[in-house]
Amino acid sequence: MKKTRFFLIGCGKIGSRHAVIMQSVGELVAVCDIVPERADAIAATAAAKPYYQLADLLTAEDLSNGLAAICTPNGLHAVQSIACLKAGLHVLCEKPMAISLADCYTMMDAANAAGRKLFVVKQNRFNPPVQQLRELLNQKKLGKIYSVQVNCFWNRNAEYYDNSWHGTRALDGGTLFTQFSHFIDILYWLLGDVASVVARFFNFAHKGIMEFEDTGMVLLQFESGVNGILHYTVNCHHKNMEGSFTIFGEKGTVKIGGQYLNRIEYQDIEGYTLPDLPGEVAPNDYGSYQGSMSNHDKVYSNLLGFLSGREPLYMSTTDALKTVEIIEKIYSTRPA
Repeated sequence: MKKTRFFLIGCGKIGSRHAVIMQSVGELVAVCDIVPERADAIAATAAAKPYYQLADLLTAEDLSNGLAAICTPNGLHAVQSIACLKAGLHVLCEKPMAISLADCYTMMDAANAAGRKLFVVKQNRFNPPVQQLRELLNQKKLGKIYSVQVNCFWNRNAEYYDNSWHGTRALDGGTLFTQFSHFIDILYWLLGDVASVVARFFNFAHKGIMEFEDTGMVLLQFESGVNGILHYTVNCHHKNMEGSFTIFGEKGTVKIGGQYLNRIEYQDIEGYTLPDLPGEVAPNDYGSYQGSMSNHDKVYSNLLGFLSGREPLYMSTTDALKTVEIIEKIYSTRPA
């Protein structure tokens, strides 16, 4: 079987992580970034060709047996994914899929029209505690589910937003899109679709440096009848504190937490005990801050297995669209 030929679009911090994995599972052919120094640096590590405009890469390169990874600001995901799909590439798009539901549908239409596959990174689904909790729910070990509490307590300081696309409505979209869309995905994966929301938004510590909230509190009612509370903030002092899910059911209570949903913090289940987990996986480390779990290798393994017909896809594009739909539903209550 021929090696997959990879094309990296966006050579920032997350792009550099993709580049390492691409070289381990295929051939990194070309990279693109509007900052030449970034493109040149990653290209030099892989004997890849650097480009500084996406259109130049798509017209100059042989794109056969190719897959593009979109690792650019959120607001560019849709237009760049569509361009790559139309050029004949499969696409792996970083989260979020887009920052509007309409753009998600347009991306899916473009993939169908081109006969190409569109994938979206949702690596936290591979976290062992998340998988264990999903299995608990599938087996109904907790009985009837009463409620869920989701805490997303991270730190993003002024430096993170300074002279950056971060914090802008046009390219970032909102704290739920950039910091916490993985948590929305896990909520949907575990408990299903959201029927209604009541939300409040605040900007306590980032006035003048971001165009939306740094804190949100959301009441969620799921279509199943389960109720939940989502409390998120980027105002933790100095560093990330917690990312957690606590589920309360008639036959048990379970909390998965740590900073990145990477450990079981509490369990009391009628007639059952969750087995010990393998060692914790490190988060993505971006220097001045950290992000979600480093499961990108599992994402690549799964999508390559799917493309070769060896295994089912772990994360459907429809699921990725649901994340955007739920965030859009929450943000529909946000002041203009």
